[in-house]
Amino acid sequence: MADMDTDDRRTLIWFEHLRRGDVALVGGKNASLGEMVQSLDASRIRVPPGFATTSSAYRAFIAANGFGAVLREELAALGEGRKTLAQAGRAIRETLATGAFPPQIEADILDAYRELGRRTGRENPAVAVRSSATAEDLPDASFAGQQETFLNVEGERALLMACRRCYASLFTDRAITYREINGFDHLDVALSIGVQLMVRSDIAGSGVMFSIDTESGFDRTVLINAAWGLGENVVQGAVSPDEYQVYKPFLARPELVPITHKALGAKEIKMIYGTGDGAATRNVPTSKAERESFVLSDGEILELARAAVEIEAHYGCPMDMEWARDGIDGQLYIVQARPETVQSRRGAGAMKTYSLGAHGERLLSGLSVGGAVASGEVIIIESAADIDRFVDGAVLVTSTTDPDWVPVMKRAAAIVTDHGGRTSHAAIVSRELGVPAVVGTGNATHVLHDQQQVTVSCAEGEEGVIYAGRAEVTVEELDLAHVPETRTQVMLNLANPSTAARWWRLPADGVGLARMEFVVSNEVRVHPLALTRYEQVVSEEDRAAIDALTRGHADRTAYFVETLARGLARIAAVWHPRPVIVRMSDFKTNEYADLLGGRAFEPQEENPMIGFRGASRYYSEGYRDGFELECRAIRHLREGMGFDNVVVMIPFCRTVGEADRVLEVMAAQGLERGKAGLEVYVMCEIPSNVIEAERFAERFDGFSIGSNDLTQLTLGIDRDSEALAELFSERDPAVLWMIETVIAKARKAGRKIGLCGQAPSNDPGFARLLVQAGISSISVTPDSFLAVKRNVAEAEAG
Repeated sequence: MADMDTDDRRTLIWFEHLRRGDVALVGGKNASLGEMVQSLDASRIRVPPGFATTSSAYRAFIAANGFGAVLREELAALGEGRKTLAQAGRAIRETLATGAFPPQIEADILDAYRELGRRTGRENPAVAVRSSATAEDLPDASFAGQQETFLNVEGERALLMACRRCYASLFTDRAITYREINGFDHLDVALSIGVQLMVRSDIAGSGVMFSIDTESGFDRTVLINAAWGLGENVVQGAVSPDEYQVYKPFLARPELVPITHKALGAKEIKMIYGTGDGAATRNVPTSKAERESFVLSDGEILELARAAVEIEAHYGCPMDMEWARDGIDGQLYIVQARPETVQSRRGAGAMKTYSLGAHGERLLSGLSVGGAVASGEVIIIESAADIDRFVDGAVLVTSTTDPDWVPVMKRAAAIVTDHGGRTSHAAIVSRELGVPAVVGTGNATHVLHDQQQVTVSCAEGEEGVIYAGRAEVTVEELDLAHVPETRTQVMLNLANPSTAARWWRLPADGVGLARMEFVVSNEVRVHPLALTRYEQVVSEEDRAAIDALTRGHADRTAYFVETLARGLARIAAVWHPRPVIVRMSDFKTNEYADLLGGRAFEPQEENPMIGFRGASRYYSEGYRDGFELECRAIRHLREGMGFDNVVVMIPFCRTVGEADRVLEVMAAQGLERGKAGLEVYVMCEIPSNVIEAERFAERFDGFSIGSNDLTQLTLGIDRDSEALAELFSERDPAVLWMIETVIAKARKAGRKIGLCGQAPSNDPGFARLLVQAGISSISVTPDSFLAVKRNVAEAEAG
């Protein structure tokens, strides 16, 4: 057959005879498929079989039909401004689609198609016909989706037609623009056609996977998007998919389940095979059951993540992959793999951070892409036919950003879409162009209107927000190349799991305060007693909301445990193996009452700040079963997921008697201090913690000074009182005496002691006082980390 020739005149090569160095011969996509078939363990990485035509075949097709002159004339007309991009591109595509294959090349394609049928035991097998250009999927340039893919192509005539359409798609408007942006000569680029056996994901699911976090560049996570049906809807952003994240370093340990995030997507439609009326595929609405179910089981998520790790290790760089599950054999397949080209190329020595000041009303939200903030005038584009309406520097708003829109996307200040996930084509192209985008808003084209001024913020974690008007924005460049070393540990205060990975490049010594209550209120959302004592929830509205949230879990309490553990895992993963100190819930009763179903279980207090909070709740019959769920979540986090760097901290512990009772409840739930390396700290925020520090030190491994509460209770000032704000100061001599005294007592007892209040973030001079007192660690907000680190270094030096 033609692939047995040894020179570059070969017209067709089977995947198993290709390597990644064959880009000039078969393009990046097909070369990568061949590399995986040849080099990866087929028992772990399944790649559907197939073959590829070569660049020589493309050039022979152009020459045989005399198309060279047409290409040169149309491209010259475009370059000289005599034709628009749309006009020149359409003329070239229509010309190429009429061409005839040279007889030998046509025979080679059909012989290989019949051989594929013999190999798989299928007559006229259904295949995917993919375009693979010699200037696509390169290590330093991706712009996935520049050419066309045709799915469920069946029969010889249909195959040849799809092959001609692939050749024509080398000159889509987006492909022409891509080559111009990246400096490729249009006539030097050739196209290879990949013919690959279809995976029956039309009756199962499919999606996209990255071996790196696409937003932060955090390199120890696998990001997976999934939807029902064929994968084009995920790639093109036509659906809002499920999203999963997995911590890579623990995948080699089969006893662990390091899935750090699971988010259910709307999955509004699915692409399935056509009905025989000429259309190879069609979209249909998903069922309610499909929309409410995850596409992948935990076992399948882990299998895909392990495949991503193996593929990344083989290629030696972060990878962007497409996968599909076959609804007949139930197996998972990798159908494409290419280098990731945005985050993996970013320098490690600098970070640019955006922070919002005054801003307008929050209009809607979705998934953030790009980490930046931009303002501009809205222009809603419903169809590619209306692209000419777009004005440079405006905010592009559309239902989905079709790949044909790359020329207009690069002119936008920001992009907002109704549908799509973080691995959709719109998201990928936005990252490569450096344009912030908010995808999957659901209804941006209905809520926003033309000429409306908005701010698109992608600087608030994984949630992207659109605000009315132009917001105040501060941009800061952080230089991480010259961070001083310090003996005193400088750690971070964190609460929001979705923003944790944003700071992974900071050389912090860990997390000194991870606030559990933020995860409970924003991700769990349900009062724990509304799950353990569900029968006492009288509101039908609350019951319906709880039922919707907990659907799909073994029981209602499992929802709390798994959701809380995953939220905390996203913080613990970023700094593993450095310590992450998780403070058990420290809501006040009025805050607990605001959780779903919470009003049935919380007393009304005149002063919740010094009421039923912290340790007193944990052993009380009024909350103990809720605290036991918190303990189960921590145990799952440490033992089931592997994050043994998590340290537990008990807040607002008034007496050593309370400490004993709390430790007893924890031990009964499998969290015994000292067992499996578990450390337990106590907050030092009450004068009694200072006065009896020696006895607290016998029960805990460390202290963390909460300067806000300690100041409040030492001076007798409500920290929220505007009238007394002038008197509230951590620098008051009485408060400083408390801090210096407990530091001295902790050090004498051989216990670690840190401070996690806001004072060192707001007042770098206060950080120097702590160093002079001999504190072990200071935990600050991420945006003040570098300033505090420098002040600590200066204090230690002098």
